[in-house]
Amino acid sequence: MELDQITAFLEVARNQSFSRAAEKLYRTQPAISAQIRSLEQECGQKLFDRLGRRIFLTRAGEVLFEHGEKLVAMHREALQCVREADGTAAGKLVVGANEATCLYVLPQVFAEFKRQHPRVAVSIYRNFSHKILQKMAENQVDLGIVTLPVSQNNLKVIPFFEDELWVVLPPSHRLAKRSWLKLEDLAAEPLIFPKGGHTRELLEKLFRKHRDRLQISMELASVETIKKFVGVGLGISLLSRSYAEMEIRSGVLKMIPLQGVDLRRKLGLVYRTDRHLSLAAEAFAELLAARHPKPAS
Repeated sequence: MELDQITAFLEVARNQSFSRAAEKLYRTQPAISAQIRSLEQECGQKLFDRLGRRIFLTRAGEVLFEHGEKLVAMHREALQCVREADGTAAGKLVVGANEATCLYVLPQVFAEFKRQHPRVAVSIYRNFSHKILQKMAENQVDLGIVTLPVSQNNLKVIPFFEDELWVVLPPSHRLAKRSWLKLEDLAAEPLIFPKGGHTRELLEKLFRKHRDRLQISMELASVETIKKFVGVGLGISLLSRSYAEMEIRSGVLKMIPLQGVDLRRKLGLVYRTDRHLSLAAEAFAELLAARHPKPAS
């Protein structure tokens, strides 16, 4: 039983697909299938059941999946410990964060970290918070930067950044000269919303609570696209203040606070307490805390 076979097995199980596993591992589907067949022969057990085009773990597969995750995690941890045996941060560090956090909060942190720790290869997993937590549970992410709160008990949570959603609109908009806005001011406006994530959930909850009808004119996947579309007058949106600082300074966009509602959000650094934390991960956490002091409760 080789580690490469276990890795292929875990990826097939997570994706419930040989083809998707092959894509993620940059291999051909026949190569993945051959590894699974070899593993089944060695185990003397069928690891997957097939129902049409879908595949599912058998009971034997479930047992191997549980132990396989531990094997891969232990292998990675052993390599990391050996690489850092001289007391210097080294090896690979996988950090999970959403796209906007990568663009607007973390660039200087990553730049400074690489200057201080050139032997560390940083890999960024970009996705929504719940996906990052899922990858962390699967031992595929070392540190996660997620929207708080989180409910998992086996995570250490370090709050480090607080921001607030403000209304963003073009300077020519009829509401742009206001010092603040109320929720009812937005009811008749075409809104541009993110397709998913915590911001979308927060906004939908807000409008449901106040029983105002949403007029969503567009749903867009990225903050950059939302800002561009708002800037040309296709609608207004609500974004974290830190996401549009450059556009505000240049006069391309205007941001106005929303009165009477709490639209604050907190980001936190999270990692598993039941796993060894590498020197690289410790160094990144310390740097992040130094650059972004813990927000007030």
